[in-house]
Amino acid sequence: MRMKRRSISLLCIATATLAFIATSGFAESRDAANYVGPKMCGICHKSEDSGNALGKWQAGPHAKAFETLGTPAAKEIGKKAGVDDPQKSGKCLRCHSTAYNFTESVATEKIKPEDSVTCESCHGPGKKYMAKSTMEDHAKAVAAGLIYPATESCKLCHNPESPNFKGFDEKAMVEKIVHPDPKVKH
Repeated sequence: MRMKRRSISLLCIATATLAFIATSGFAESRDAANYVGPKMCGICHKSEDSGNALGKWQAGPHAKAFETLGTPAAKEIGKKAGVDDPQKSGKCLRCHSTAYNFTESVATEKIKPEDSVTCESCHGPGKKYMAKSTMEDHAKAVAAGLIYPATESCKLCHNPESPNFKGFDEKAMVEKIVHPDPKVKH
């Protein structure tokens, strides 16, 4: 009976997540053809005067998400979920790699699975907002597809569907990865 309740709960969570995706413009804002990759983002977001978002990402947990899947702990979690190699499973890579675009198969060749969770997992594919003239106008960047606040993206992975979910304190987690551009007025 307990297992049946858990299955029903997971089904409800999955259904709610899919409903959110369907009603939030997710498909439009996450068009895999519009990914540009972290190197393109880094061209403008690596200097200290722009907040060094690239450096902060590289030092943070999202840049190591793919690597984490190779650990003994991840392999044990994967084993419980019927996954032999988490670094090759779409069940894991849908959240541990931007290349999968929250699906269970590679959605873009512009980003490698081993690039981990890049800028565009949180901020959305950059092709339509990456131009300097667009990025210099925050409202224009958002209108072109920049997801802001990027915390709207967090719960696509940090949710009870994750096999090691222990709750998600958005404010505390954001403090660990925050990388504001001091020149941008929000």
